[in-house]
Amino acid sequence: MAKDGSGALKLENRPSPLGYIQLETISIKNDPNLSELWLQDRISENPEILGLGDVVVVQRERSQPRAGRLDLLLRDSDGSRRYTVEIQLGVLDESHIIRTIEYWDSERRRYPNIEHCAVICAEEITGRFLNVISLFNGAIPLIALQVKAVKMDNKVGLFFTKVLDEVQLGAPEDDGELQEVSRTTWEQRSSKEALLAVDTLAQKIKSLVGDFELKYNKHYIGCSFNGRPANFINFKPQRSSLRMDLNMKLSPEQVEKLESADIEVLPYTRHWRVHPIRLNAKQISNPPPEFFDIVKTAFDEYFGE
Repeated sequence: MAKDGSGALKLENRPSPLGYIQLETISIKNDPNLSELWLQDRISENPEILGLGDVVVVQRERSQPRAGRLDLLLRDSDGSRRYTVEIQLGVLDESHIIRTIEYWDSERRRYPNIEHCAVICAEEITGRFLNVISLFNGAIPLIALQVKAVKMDNKVGLFFTKVLDEVQLGAPEDDGELQEVSRTTWEQRSSKEALLAVDTLAQKIKSLVGDFELKYNKHYIGCSFNGRPANFINFKPQRSSLRMDLNMKLSPEQVEKLESADIEVLPYTRHWRVHPIRLNAKQISNPPPEFFDIVKTAFDEYFGE
């Protein structure tokens, strides 16, 4: 910038160090050389273009039990999660919203041990329908993507924008509305023996991390550290087993290590951001060393150590 004779600043027409090119936005639906099949091909070649992370294609045009075909079924590279992807060219309409949710529901019923997420992708998502699908979010893990095609030098590029992400639910201690219950409530729900086993585990965990105490809540037994809620792990004792939710996502190596010690590892729940594990009746009283290793890891990650 320079000043003119009056002392005011004036802009100088300086050349940019980078060249500039005008991009032409085109409609996939209205272009005679493009189609939904063409878009599926591009996604199948490089699924990460959707912005869902490290995903791979499981199947295209997947038949559904109650008629219809799912455009794309994707999964995380570690197999812990699947995405039911429905594509619509042009403006999103209500039929595709319903279809997306139906296909998501169908897949999760067929494979209940895998976490599923619904993904709807359209060229244009109006404010009206964005509000509609927002109503489902939270109850249904749902992601909405808007795809734009641009033409340059007789070639077409694609941009995917996430206009609605799934709701990530906070940890229970964050809402300030935990309903505390008595120890007797949990003894009636599981058993006195199960609570004594949890006590034993708590004492061993305390020897690992320090000032650790149990807190009895309505839906789980949480914990506190130095007098403050710190649910890096919570407990859900049952009659013949003990489920625990770790506030972390286990790596494939960690899962393999736990399973090799006969510790059951359940699918990661991204909705709650916990990875559940389960000890059987014999393991509760004397867990293998791998259990305490992963608890210490969960503690360190929770406190950023």
